Amino acid sequence: MSGRTTLTRKAAALALVLTGATALAACSSASGNEEAVRKDGTVDLSKVTLEVGDQKGGSQALLKAAGEIGRTPYKIDWKSFTSGPPLLEALNAGAIDLGGVGNTPPLFAAAAKSNLEVVSGATMGAKGDAIVVPKDSDVTSVADLKGKKVAVAEGSSANYNLLAQLTKAGLSYDDISVQNLQPADALAAFTAGHVDAWAIWDPYTSQAELEGKGRILVDGAGLVNGMTFQAANPDALDDKATAAAVEDYLGRIAKAQVWSNTHRDQWAKVWAEETGLSPKVTRRAVDRRVAKPVQIGPDVIGSEQKMADTFVANKLLPGKFDVADFFTDRFNSSVPNS
Repeated sequence: MSGRTTLTRKAAALALVLTGATALAACSSASGNEEAVRKDGTVDLSKVTLEVGDQKGGSQALLKAAGEIGRTPYKIDWKSFTSGPPLLEALNAGAIDLGGVGNTPPLFAAAAKSNLEVVSGATMGAKGDAIVVPKDSDVTSVADLKGKKVAVAEGSSANYNLLAQLTKAGLSYDDISVQNLQPADALAAFTAGHVDAWAIWDPYTSQAELEGKGRILVDGAGLVNGMTFQAANPDALDDKATAAAVEDYLGRIAKAQVWSNTHRDQWAKVWAEETGLSPKVTRRAVDRRVAKPVQIGPDVIGSEQKMADTFVANKLLPGKFDVADFFTDRFNSSVPNS
């Protein structure tokens, strides 16, 4: 089965999941913080609980490393997800107020008309977004991947990097055998020699290098935007108290991202503790990235629109849509350009 067929089916399946989740959201509240709004219209943040979706080694770990955990005037109820797509399904259903994802999951969710708004972003530089091959592989260029088995997590940031690299090399998804594998399964397949290449992101890129006997064939620097995002449920943002907590939270995330650039040892240590990865792996991943908070604006939206259009042109998403409908600059003041 070709990667194109698999991804088209995935998009259709995601649309069905999100349609069901929309029905669930209609029967439930995305926020339970209405009582935190005082009679005079001000907000008592001590009565707010922010439901935050996260991935292992993500926002919670970063805030912990930066010393921000426990310092917020509101409570954070963390909910863990294996990757961006299921996190956004929960967001669409109103099970969480916001959460952090990479640059591609919001596009798949938006194509399925999910209920989300991207409220802040940051670029990590894309050096950790890579295609890795075994050290002794005879593959020396992306063009050499023709006819090869390539592991990638569908709908992830690695998915777009793989597509962009193939396009640059004059290849398409039909020219390779796409193996849809989540990181843990892909690492096992890669180290066992069951796939010829692996499209992945850090810290898994570093893990493949240091523990999986891999080498980087090509990285995404200069080709993909390397963005990460915080996405929110618009219904939650309609609640004044929740929106106030979100604004504060986004500011703390942005500050912690900047902090990580100058406290690499501390960040790598906590990242290793939170994920169970080797400190050598997380330190290499940390050294490859420079976090820069970026305000939501034409450049960010234009870059994501280009990505969406590329997926559509390759029939990996069902039809063209306007990315700007799923982004907002409402919270730009809390995430200043660094």
